[in-house]
Amino acid sequence: MRILLLGKDGQLGWQLQRSLAPHGEVIACGRAQCDLADLERIRSVVRELRPAIIVNAAAYTAVDKAESEPDLARRINAVAPGVLAEEAARLGALLLHYSTDYVFDGAKAEPYVEGDPTAPLSVYGRTKLEGEEAIRAAGGKSVIFRTSWVFGARGNNFVKTILRLAREKESLGVVDDQIGSPTPAAMLATVTGVGLAMLHHGAALEEGESRLYHLAAARPVSWCEFARTIVALAGQAPGFDLRLKPEAIAAIATADYPTPARRPMNSRLDCRRLEKDFGLQMPDWQPYLERMLQLLALKQNGY
Repeated sequence: MRILLLGKDGQLGWQLQRSLAPHGEVIACGRAQCDLADLERIRSVVRELRPAIIVNAAAYTAVDKAESEPDLARRINAVAPGVLAEEAARLGALLLHYSTDYVFDGAKAEPYVEGDPTAPLSVYGRTKLEGEEAIRAAGGKSVIFRTSWVFGARGNNFVKTILRLAREKESLGVVDDQIGSPTPAAMLATVTGVGLAMLHHGAALEEGESRLYHLAAARPVSWCEFARTIVALAGQAPGFDLRLKPEAIAAIATADYPTPARRPMNSRLDCRRLEKDFGLQMPDWQPYLERMLQLLALKQNGY
């Protein structure tokens, strides 16, 4: 079975290369091989390779920058997934795609379920939602995973930003009124692999069926709580020379830290549908964070 993976160089794509390998021949493409802004290139690659499964881990993820580049964000996040879905439907292939908690406005008091009304606050959120809609409109077989606050040892993310600031600063203010689940890229990749195995062994999709799942780690926290945990754990690990202490991270309100793109205050995702269908239990994110810090420390020390 041939699997086409797009976005191989990102934090999720890097992990997917390993988790997809047991399922077939993985052909992994980065931007150099298949730029999602180039729609004709997408069609050409899919038609040449004729995969049985397409996994799209590529996206325009610069949330604030998207406010000033809406056309590019829409082309990559909305139009390109629609093209992938059309080509997958033409082949009878399965498309796996990743979306975001930012499709919601965060006004709900409880965790979001898949059927809740969407109301994105930003260009990024709107274009990701349009991508979901384009995939469903194509009429092929697809699985969309909505996730949140992704982090990993590869690529840019909140963990690496906090570590950089912790080396430079002795005090820091971090938003404390936005709540969500930090989700390890490694966990996303593992669940994707499990999902493929389940779909291959008895839970296959019907022709034209599109499934939507929420997929995030357990134990939601605020950005401030997450930052304090990062600094506390890194401060205990060898190889990190931090000036910042966890207690010097001040909790601030979103209103005190204006950004070009608005974020949902509540990003909690209810993952019970996925847990039921795939027989899984979402793990806590902290052990993954500890492992990530170990890997970064080894890298800093030349191992």
